[in-house]
Amino acid sequence: MDLLLKDKVVVVTGSSAGIGLATACEFAREGAHVVLVGRTQERLRAAAHGLPETAASVLSVACDVTEPDGAARLIDNVVERHGGIDVLVNNVGGAVGGRLIENSTDDHWRRTFEMNVVQTVRLMRLAVPHMQHRAAAIVNIASISGWVPQLASSGQYGGSKAALIFDTERWALEFQKHGIRVNAVAPGAILEEGGGWATYRDAHREAFDAYVEEAFPMGRLGAPQEVADVVVFLASARANWVNGRMVAVDGLEQPVRSARHWVGEH
Repeated sequence: MDLLLKDKVVVVTGSSAGIGLATACEFAREGAHVVLVGRTQERLRAAAHGLPETAASVLSVACDVTEPDGAARLIDNVVERHGGIDVLVNNVGGAVGGRLIENSTDDHWRRTFEMNVVQTVRLMRLAVPHMQHRAAAIVNIASISGWVPQLASSGQYGGSKAALIFDTERWALEFQKHGIRVNAVAPGAILEEGGGWATYRDAHREAFDAYVEEAFPMGRLGAPQEVADVVVFLASARANWVNGRMVAVDGLEQPVRSARHWVGEH
């Protein structure tokens, strides 16, 4: 299926590895102008080298979008190069501090919400004036932890992702007058080589296998490509009647309540 993304200008934050890179690769396969965003030029060069040659063009911008100056520099670079933006994928996120209320601090909560919510708002505020009336799309990468409480997830992380899911619908209502759709994708546990799940698997194989068996009816964790496919579809004109929605990409993950599966607390 032609997703009608050829020559569209697509910005994917956090795209030097993992879900972000897999998403950027899919946009490149569709013939889009891909903008890679990451904190180090070295990793961006490696990412750009691996993109499919079908990309209309590739622009790499080294910056930290969680910082106001970094976000502004990104949008300035894209607008100077392409004149506007058709798709923005807000992929940057994470968590700071302890997983439990007893070992987390005010600063942990504040910084996590700034990383997952405030920086997304800031980047949209900067990008939307350059997306208006382009039949544009924004896709926010949330988490299944923001929808279903997960014992293995930090409260501040799940809470911030829940805010992102809630506000995605509100932003869709706010931006529809500009012809901009806003949707969210909520990945479950994704196995990325070099990532947290892979590290945990290698260090605690028996506990990892038990967790997967109990939590995942499909018997495995997800792959970055499986998230990327959904993101690219939602960003495309083929999803023009999908707006303000959250799509879970989690293999019907079941929350595991047993304390022995507090992943990351071993």
